[in-house]
Amino acid sequence: MKKLLLGIISCALALPCYAYKSDKTGKIDRKAVVTRNNPHITKIDSLSSLSVGNGNFAFTVDVTGLQTFPERYRKGVPLGTQSQWGWHSSPNPNGYTLDETMETYDLGHGHEESYPVQSGEKGRRQEAVNYLRANPHKIHLGIVGFEITDNDGNQVGSESISSIRQSLDLWQGIIYSRFSVDDSQTEVKTVCHPYQDMIAAEINSELFAKNLLKIKFRFPYPTSQHSDDACDWNSPDKHSTKIISQGDRHVVFERELDSTTYYVTVNWKGKASVKKKDEHYFLLSPEDKEFSFTVSFDRQNTRNTKDSFRATAKKSKEYWKGYWSKGGFVDFGDCKDPRARELERRVILSQQLMAIQCSGTIPPQETGLTYNSWHGKFHLEMHWWHAVHFALWNRIDMMERSLDWYAQAEPMARETARRQGFDGIRWMKMTDPSGMESPSNIGPFLIWQQPHFIYMTELIYRQKRSPKVIEKYKDLVFKTAEFMASFVTYDEANDRYVLKGLIPAQETLGAKETVNPPFELSYWHYALNIAQLWRERAGLQRDPQWDDIIEKLSPLAEKEGLYLAAETAPDTYHNGRFTSDHMAVLGAFGILPENRLFEKETMKRTLEWVLANWNWNHTWGWDYPMTAMCAARLGEADKAVGTLLMDKRTNTYLANGHNYQNNQLRIYLPGNGGLLTTIAMMCAGWDGSTEETPGFPKDGNWNVKWEDLVPMP
Repeated sequence: MKKLLLGIISCALALPCYAYKSDKTGKIDRKAVVTRNNPHITKIDSLSSLSVGNGNFAFTVDVTGLQTFPERYRKGVPLGTQSQWGWHSSPNPNGYTLDETMETYDLGHGHEESYPVQSGEKGRRQEAVNYLRANPHKIHLGIVGFEITDNDGNQVGSESISSIRQSLDLWQGIIYSRFSVDDSQTEVKTVCHPYQDMIAAEINSELFAKNLLKIKFRFPYPTSQHSDDACDWNSPDKHSTKIISQGDRHVVFERELDSTTYYVTVNWKGKASVKKKDEHYFLLSPEDKEFSFTVSFDRQNTRNTKDSFRATAKKSKEYWKGYWSKGGFVDFGDCKDPRARELERRVILSQQLMAIQCSGTIPPQETGLTYNSWHGKFHLEMHWWHAVHFALWNRIDMMERSLDWYAQAEPMARETARRQGFDGIRWMKMTDPSGMESPSNIGPFLIWQQPHFIYMTELIYRQKRSPKVIEKYKDLVFKTAEFMASFVTYDEANDRYVLKGLIPAQETLGAKETVNPPFELSYWHYALNIAQLWRERAGLQRDPQWDDIIEKLSPLAEKEGLYLAAETAPDTYHNGRFTSDHMAVLGAFGILPENRLFEKETMKRTLEWVLANWNWNHTWGWDYPMTAMCAARLGEADKAVGTLLMDKRTNTYLANGHNYQNNQLRIYLPGNGGLLTTIAMMCAGWDGSTEETPGFPKDGNWNVKWEDLVPMP
């Protein structure tokens, strides 16, 4: 009977059709939908800066189309210039190492485990923690803006800018900016090269001929702070900027920041001269009304391979037309519900933001390539939110780019598992391109990032159905599952497996006290089932231990007809500690499909309690999509839509499409990615769903049209 049951489970997981569906009501005018959501800016607002980028590089501008007033935007959405390769480490003369941050715990797994944690004690250990949390960090590659002066040679500030008209043409990937200083108008087109770390601008301004407008290049030293624009303008002696090549139409700057070196190449069309104004401050002075230039940022000096503005703009138009013309698409234009217009705006702008901020070769930080949060490091538990939507919107290649990084980080992850006495590899939480884990009192104890790799590679296989996918990823899939199998503990008295010795996704329960958090239990059940399928696809026998865990994994704990935050949190619904932050229990049937560990009716009651009683003022941007996914799977379409558009601070979407959280996290890309994932599943459904647009109400107000989306597992 056991083997028969496992066989049924295996077949059920393998049955769903992996081909995407298409809308049957007629082709959508994609260009019309996209362009009606172009952002339009008419005043200086520090939260309304606009960005262009390509996934590995992004450039954010103010109302002038360049980075003219970075100080004005510093506490809003900063004017960043960041690349996936742009990292820096401060000197480490004291030789701090990760080993110095380790503490040993007995978390009930039958052996001691070492974790890099923060410490309140002063001294070398705390210094090591502080250094390793802050290093390496992402850098701002350089400010490219206007320097505007009056007739007396005095610089004018943002208060002198008037007649502002700025828009981002999403279909072309071009920012059009127009502004005036006194009676003189300036027009700017700004674009990013789709395949290089390069921006290009075309400018038409009478101020050039009057010698009142110049283009400035300023280069900061990194701050290494937790959350800021990464610009330290008060340490000129810590870095160097020098011109290593100069001609009539170009200049090349070499930047040295301790052990980090990179090059900035400026090419232009028209008459202009370059002069040094100050340390790390240079001015390019055009002489004619019309002027265009490009700025490229590279780890090597490769000046002769750069495109002009015209060529860059042409490639941008081709790229973005192709981006919007292919892959998934949703049109809310025929919806009668007045909220549909705002939902469409969020969906369209989120697609642009995720493409330019989160589709690169390494997992992105939560603020992407705009400004630093957590020192610029990325969080692997957030990689699901950054990347899964690409697969569901039929842009699987944009998700797959960052998965190669896991192979590079595997040695570090393997060492982490070994150090803690487990098998396989344990993926880290807060990390950097090297894969080194950052000391934290929470991060090293999280485990819900562990199954993400299995989930995402399964999405690749579902679409490609190729043995090459199995061959490429199987070793990491199996090693990921090996850790998961060794991490569970067998409860002999109750003949079951439990999860303990972890901080769950909700982050309000301690590692020493927590047993069987619901989301992690369901994720372990799902991912081990998928890992078994991968063994079969690879021509291997099912792992008997994994099957035993799948069969005997503990069910979700409940009390008073509601699922608990953990088996060890019986006062979940009577203690504010457990009703803030993430309502992770809903992820067990929202992010994840149905499984034997829970009952729908109890989950529905839990959803209703959360919607009515949760402390929504202490949640995060991805909590709304997670809740909506649960509601959709439970057949509560009204609640799904209502949650996505709930009027709360952390569910705010700015004029540029960014998900605002608070005065520290003014943008939060996991919210944007979660929104896109949820919309895809509300339209295309999930494995086993048969209803058209199952996540939207059938009251006649939500005639949602969609194309080329992929069902969710």
